[in-house]
Amino acid sequence: MNRTRFPRMKPFSSWLLTLCLLGPAVPAVAGPSAPGAAPRLLGESCSVEGLMTQIRRGLGSTSEAYKSYLRELLRESAVLLPAAELQAAFERETNPVMAEHLAAALVARTERGLEPSAMEAVTRRALGDANPEVRAATVRALRRTGALERTGDMYERLVRDGAPEVRLEAARNLVEDNHAVYGGRDGRAADAAVTAASTTSDPKVAAHILGQLETQAISAGSARSMEQLLRHDTSEVRGAAAKALGGVPAAEMGSAREALLGMYRGEPEPTVRKAILQSIARLGFSSAVPELQRLRGVDPSLAPEIDAWIHVLGMDHQEWSLILREKQRLQQAR
Repeated sequence: MNRTRFPRMKPFSSWLLTLCLLGPAVPAVAGPSAPGAAPRLLGESCSVEGLMTQIRRGLGSTSEAYKSYLRELLRESAVLLPAAELQAAFERETNPVMAEHLAAALVARTERGLEPSAMEAVTRRALGDANPEVRAATVRALRRTGALERTGDMYERLVRDGAPEVRLEAARNLVEDNHAVYGGRDGRAADAAVTAASTTSDPKVAAHILGQLETQAISAGSARSMEQLLRHDTSEVRGAAAKALGGVPAAEMGSAREALLGMYRGEPEPTVRKAILQSIARLGFSSAVPELQRLRGVDPSLAPEIDAWIHVLGMDHQEWSLILREKQRLQQAR
């Protein structure tokens, strides 16, 4: 199989030299030297335009790995590039892919303790560019960064964007940041995600956020918001909210359990009822068995689902991941 080859990553210092050599081919000479000595060379500053030319050429590659490599190269070199030139290049760029590369470089400058205005420029364009593809691209550049702490109500505004692709990219950022940046343990990040899910009018966005969110650190207010979403018009959102309530902190478990039990009897969708059963099991572990038994007669078609949960909860595992794994094995064995 033919594969596009690209160079292995060199030490960072080697790449700095490579980047600077993208400038003028002939180095500048620093005045007369001592007789017989080699002329002293002045280092060239790294060229934004030169680097962008190289990246534009590289983006024609069919290798996604190579394109990712080029993006990383620009991001890593951002601290050496002239800030004003980098921002100007970003603000005039109309190609969404190139805009994303430049946005990632600007975000990297702020992330590394340089000017806050670099990330602010990306935020402004994510919220206000006329082209939705560029808005979506700049939102992607903010993924897995500390943008949530620096950009105010940006995500609440993005999930109300007129373009579905922008709303979805914002939802992906919130979920990935919750997992990869904050490890599911930062209440502010989780609360921001719940607020966005409650704010958006796009059910796909709300369901994407809630269906994958770690909620172990959410506030009481966010827990109540998710309980309200159990009454959403869209079954996809109700199911995602039901699933998310299964992971709430101990102080919110009682309220979540009551909300889920109350919802189960009136919920018409089997998929949502299954999500409710899963969260009841997660909230109570073995103590949820009596509650599950009382629900068996509500929907006879789901009695086997309830029996499966009762079976795995009876194994007395103390880790939810183990309980979920056993439940999945039981389903596969049917």
